[in-house]
Amino acid sequence: MTYHNPPTTPRQSATFDEYSLSEIRRAAATGIYDIRGSGAKRKVPHFDDLLFLGASISRYPLEGYREKCETKVVLGSRFAKKPIELKIPITVAGMSFGSLSGPAKEALGRGATLAGTSTTTGDGGMTEEERGHSKTLVYQYLPSRYGMNPRDLRRADAIEVVVGQGAKPGGGGMLLGQKISDRVAEMRTLPKGIDQRSACRHPDWTGPDDLEIKILEIREITDWEKPIYVKIGGARPYYDTALAVKAGADVVVLDGMQGGTAATQEVFIEHVGQPTLACIRPAVQALQDLGMHRKVQLIVSGGIRNGADVAKALALGADAVSIGTAALVALGDNDPRWEEEYRKLGSTAGAYDDWHEGKDPAGITTQDPELMKRVDPIAAGRRLANYLKVMTLEAQTIARACGKNHVHNLEPEDLCALTIEAAAMSGVPLAGTNWVPGKSAF
Repeated sequence: MTYHNPPTTPRQSATFDEYSLSEIRRAAATGIYDIRGSGAKRKVPHFDDLLFLGASISRYPLEGYREKCETKVVLGSRFAKKPIELKIPITVAGMSFGSLSGPAKEALGRGATLAGTSTTTGDGGMTEEERGHSKTLVYQYLPSRYGMNPRDLRRADAIEVVVGQGAKPGGGGMLLGQKISDRVAEMRTLPKGIDQRSACRHPDWTGPDDLEIKILEIREITDWEKPIYVKIGGARPYYDTALAVKAGADVVVLDGMQGGTAATQEVFIEHVGQPTLACIRPAVQALQDLGMHRKVQLIVSGGIRNGADVAKALALGADAVSIGTAALVALGDNDPRWEEEYRKLGSTAGAYDDWHEGKDPAGITTQDPELMKRVDPIAAGRRLANYLKVMTLEAQTIARACGKNHVHNLEPEDLCALTIEAAAMSGVPLAGTNWVPGKSAF
């Protein structure tokens, strides 16, 4: 009798998965690293790994919508003569004109204004559409200094000194030649159609003492009226937050690795920096150790998607959050109605991230005049305002369930963690226990 051994079922390597194999093949064929936009796509501990402990007998919840739960936030109250007052604790992050189309930038301004919050310029300067439709506009001061001028510093409502970004702490941004239109080139004083790479550090200072001088210089230019933010990538949040405070920041913006970018190396996005969840508690601890928590405001960004994320960030000690990728989705980015065109570009709706190519079918991350026409700034602005409204209502609902009459009254005691990793990162107990792994490390 003859026996035949059945074949072994082929098994994909967990290390050399299909994406890793395709990337090896691409690198071998081209000899160049991959560039893309958006933020980290790998799974990391995030806000989904936390849960709220709603009120029952030991805590007293607020009744529905009859008992108020406030959402207002004041940013920049430390030194600025004119701090920013927002209706909601959700702001729109810096995304440049150049990376985004003019109609998209206008839509962000319109949506933020309708919702009672601020938007931010990004690299490349201030457009008239953005300033004209943004009641509250934060002007970013980046290492590149593209489009920067003192007049626009004075026209802004706050200035954000960008030291780092969550998708690329320690790295600079990119804007490839196909997106450098006549207008972008003029604003940035660059040749049209030539690839541009932003510097990874500011050219006129090297440390916190120099940063203090730069902040004082900006305050003098703006007559001490404007709040000064300092934005840091999520790398060493305790020390970077402390040094930003020492340098005189009114507000610290902390961006985790899920934060997006217009374009940078894939290896940078996925392998540099820390998850947003891991960054918040050390930054808050630094503020508390300096006696500056709530005096210097903390804005957290990187992967914020819904009102639950907002509430969790505030409960961990943030004063506000900032959204970028989610705001673009609200405008219409990666919309399934353009699926056929995404497929022609070798992608699919929900995964398209080749923003640097300037071929975005949604007309948002492009300078192509025909594609830009697909963005109706009025309708897109309303969509963003609706989204911000829903996020705010969700955060209020959670706060009421925890017995809070202001979203800022949420606290770590209102949370528990589902995993050991999330418990250690956030400094809240593992669900069903009073154990906080690594608590002494903070």
